Amino acid sequence: MGLISFIKEAGVKLTGFGGSDKDAPEKSAEQLRKNLEKYNLNVEDTNITINGDTAVVSGKAANQETKEKVVLALGNIKGIAGVDDQLMVEKEEPSAQYHTVESGDTLGAIAKKCYGSAGKYPVIFEANKPMLSDPNKIYPGQKLRIPPID
Repeated sequence: MGLISFIKEAGVKLTGFGGSDKDAPEKSAEQLRKNLEKYNLNVEDTNITINGDTAVVSGKAANQETKEKVVLALGNIKGIAGVDDQLMVEKEEPSAQYHTVESGDTLGAIAKKCYGSAGKYPVIFEANKPMLSDPNKIYPGQKLRIPPID
């Protein structure tokens, strides 16, 4: 998929992420790996490195949805400006679009814009689980998956 841009100043703050010592990139990559593990996303041979403010991720995801969720879980971290997605996928599927949350956005407003109906907000909420735990807890700068629907 390549390089996906994120807003560096937005996102979840990881304690001690992005230190300034010579081991900072390795320590930061380990913090990202640990943060990613809590989401239980099925990726074989996950490898994460840090190149400046970009997370580089490789491995083999079970499907396109998992791949996209990995990218979002890594990119929606304060201090990450991009994710270089080098993940392979076992099962090819259509890609989702991404939407960057703006001030005043709600999942309903995003659903109306993307799907033509605010009532389809649960599709977006489900597509971003487990990173989203509540449909009312989104923040400006956060990037969300907007999957295609029939």
